[in-house]
Amino acid sequence: MPSAPISVLLVDNHPLVLDGLRALLGTYGTIAVVGTAVLASAGVEEAKRLRPQIVLMDINMPQMNGIDAITLFKSAVPDTRIVMLSMHDNREYISASVLRGASGYILKDVPTEEIVAAIECVAGGGTYFSSGVSDVLLERHDQSGPAAITARERDVLLALASGRSNRDVALALSISTATVETHRKNIKKKLGIASTAGLIRYVMEHGLARTSTDDLPSSG
Repeated sequence: MPSAPISVLLVDNHPLVLDGLRALLGTYGTIAVVGTAVLASAGVEEAKRLRPQIVLMDINMPQMNGIDAITLFKSAVPDTRIVMLSMHDNREYISASVLRGASGYILKDVPTEEIVAAIECVAGGGTYFSSGVSDVLLERHDQSGPAAITARERDVLLALASGRSNRDVALALSISTATVETHRKNIKKKLGIASTAGLIRYVMEHGLARTSTDDLPSSG
């Protein structure tokens, strides 16, 4: 039995963009655009009413920009995941979006297939950054940063930074939760980081973000 389409709410202050996205995404059987909004505040209200799986949102909007709106969406509909769709490959925009709670960041000039891939990846619990965004993150990759982490620690770091629990990481990597916790403590000690937000910031600033988390084994 085929699974239900992924419900998506579009938020962009350009009606033509909304119409175009709705039409393009409507050609994919895996996605159902359930609503649109031209303002972030209206988008939050629509999200509370519709409970979409994904909010696909522009950054530059009047009254409230998309980055500031992320916090409102996360508070109002915590189970809804957010993907930013932007013209800007600005490093600060990307980092701010992720730190506020966005699960993906894609550029408006990517093919529709990549937008669909991002929606499907994020709806499945992963994170997604379009190739142009990944390039920006890698431009300032610092090879001489804090104490080097091992390959296994890197896998754990990326999984934790994507929001997975110790249990989910343990299942995905076929290790015990105690081992995950040990890796977490060692990573934080090596990097001098105390919070999950700090781990996300480190992943972003050091260009460690994968295009998606699909290369980690599934915890399902």
